[in-house]
Amino acid sequence: MDREILVTRSSMPDLDEYVNEIRTLWDTHRLTNMGPKHREFQDKLRDYLEVENIELFTNGHMAIELTLQALNLQGEVITTPFTFASTTHAIIRNCLRPVFCDIDPFNYTLDVEQLESLVTDKTCAILPVHVYGNVCNIEEIERIAKKHELKVIYDACHAFGETYNNRGIGQYGDVSCFSFHATKVFNSIEGGAATYRDKHIGEILYDLKNFGIHGKEEVSAVGANAKMNEFCAAMGLCNLRHIDEEIAKRKKVADRYREHLEGVDGLQLNVTQSGVKSNYAYYPVVFEEKEFGATREEVFDRLAEEGILARKYFYPLTNAFSAFHGEFDVTKTPVALHISKRVLTLPLYSDLALEDVDRICELILECGTR
Repeated sequence: MDREILVTRSSMPDLDEYVNEIRTLWDTHRLTNMGPKHREFQDKLRDYLEVENIELFTNGHMAIELTLQALNLQGEVITTPFTFASTTHAIIRNCLRPVFCDIDPFNYTLDVEQLESLVTDKTCAILPVHVYGNVCNIEEIERIAKKHELKVIYDACHAFGETYNNRGIGQYGDVSCFSFHATKVFNSIEGGAATYRDKHIGEILYDLKNFGIHGKEEVSAVGANAKMNEFCAAMGLCNLRHIDEEIAKRKKVADRYREHLEGVDGLQLNVTQSGVKSNYAYYPVVFEEKEFGATREEVFDRLAEEGILARKYFYPLTNAFSAFHGEFDVTKTPVALHISKRVLTLPLYSDLALEDVDRICELILECGTR
């Protein structure tokens, strides 16, 4: 293989389509501050995601961090360590304490069977994560949250465009937060959004992302700067036109992986969830050395030798970060720890050639027969 294959590759429209989309910016010189592209993108996203309320941000992390601030929370937030750094950092940067719940061993989302045992009088919210496009146990999380009067903020950064029981995934929880980073199923180069039920939350989010400014002479709240610019909004508008086609292409890649790898001893493939319309965000495989005959590290290294850059995602767990100086006990989330040491996400993007998928699988299977 004479070229590198990355684990993800950004979806991009035809250059002429993007140029045409941004052409008016040269006429208006309106580059940011909720301009016309921003407003159009927000409206079209609202329709596509099937939500009533949405606010755009400069990135997905600020969507989560400012949502936690907008809800004026204090105390502990139950979450998962099997996630990207952003989720945990957003909690801590709001002076909240993360309480880590273990994960389901098959879909890798928060284990609801352990969730309620972690609720204390200090608990103020639950922050579950939809992982790899796998959807959390929404019904049970909602039941527990209502029983204990807790807020639910979903990290939905892996779940763009998905539906659960024929409802847009952004309809669930008090707030759902999305990332439009370049590596995601859907991107606006960089960007994010929060969908929410209570319109009052939207008013606070607006203030927080725009310095609390209302008009040229009115600043009625203290806020930050987390506005999406017009160039990112324009890319989002272009990519939104093609998102269903992109997801369909991703499905073909995922199906090809399954054809080769399903039923192989020692390989755990991603689940197919009832009621979920998937976006095929990632293709995780868990390698059990005793049954498969090779470790995750050996497979990772063999692929890298051929220029195939898979990813140990998520590793390490966020509760194992050196930044926290051993504050959290990783042994309290043993399933997450086990999966993190064995999972590998394989290359998956819409224009990945099926012949490349065949070659990747051939190399993986060779590792298991050495």
